[in-house]
Amino acid sequence: MALLKIKFDQKKRVKLAQGLWLMNWLSVLAGIIIFGLGLFLKIELRKRSDVMDNSESHFVPNSLIGMGVLSCVFNSLAGKICYDALDPAKYAKWKPWLKSYLAVCVLFNIALFLVALCCFLLRGSLESTLAHGLKNGMKFYRDTDTPGRCFMKKTIDMLQIEFKCCGNNGFRDWFEIQWISNRYLDFSSKEVKDRVKSNVDGRYLLDGVPFSCCNPNSPRPCIQYQLTNNSAHYSYDHQTEELNLWVRGCRAALLSYYSNLMNSMGAVVLLVWLFEVTITIGLRYLHTALEGVSNPEDPECVSEGWLLEKSVPETWKAFLESVKKLGKGNQVEAEGAEAGQSPEAG
Repeated sequence: MALLKIKFDQKKRVKLAQGLWLMNWLSVLAGIIIFGLGLFLKIELRKRSDVMDNSESHFVPNSLIGMGVLSCVFNSLAGKICYDALDPAKYAKWKPWLKSYLAVCVLFNIALFLVALCCFLLRGSLESTLAHGLKNGMKFYRDTDTPGRCFMKKTIDMLQIEFKCCGNNGFRDWFEIQWISNRYLDFSSKEVKDRVKSNVDGRYLLDGVPFSCCNPNSPRPCIQYQLTNNSAHYSYDHQTEELNLWVRGCRAALLSYYSNLMNSMGAVVLLVWLFEVTITIGLRYLHTALEGVSNPEDPECVSEGWLLEKSVPETWKAFLESVKKLGKGNQVEAEGAEAGQSPEAG
């Protein structure tokens, strides 16, 4: 027994074809939007690629760009099919390919749904990428004279200013690395010598941060150095007073920014997916309704359209049987090929 059977007369079939034609061209516009969102996200990730550890984060934008292109192609083709469905002579050339095309549409809808899920679920991977990338970027902050790294200081400074953040997890991350180049250190100074000697690795560490960590909203002039030394500053207690630095780490700031961006894109892709599923269902009804026309010479006759020719359990059973037959056919071909090769080997 057919699933969700509906009767169509000539007027309903025409309206269905016209409605699907319009929806398909709207989906082409939606595909362009998905392509644009993927391109925008890719550009945003490329801007901060220097503070990202690997290229895994580009999976989502690449998938969005690919699905946007496929959406434009499939929906343009479906629009043409729906337009030709109004003319029996033109529709005849599409008739042998419609079942295969609908199967491809189902696969496309599954892929689109998975891409939408990826937009929501890749937060953990992005967090790990940012954590390692920012840590390495901070290590290279001082290498302003090293080819290939001379831009890192500017990158980190602009990042901290734009996203109002400091360090990887917080401003104290700067205490653990030497972020001032040896070129700008006076090694004849006793203070510099003592700091370098007091460190096992011979690094110049201090309880200070770059200028880009300063919060301009603070009424007090920015305190960049000797942040943990209360006696170095008037009326100052680093444990109780709110420091005039950005408190949030850059990993959390970037993760929040990209997560909000991908969540918004995921919601858009889900809406497009629902629209695409509706179109696929409509195409299935149009296909079966036109197939059910008993007398092609009488376009006014009533036909039946359905979603599935059999019930869901029967359809699933038939699908499994066809897969088994396909597997057996491949096995027979393989055995035949081996039998043909054995005399040659002898």
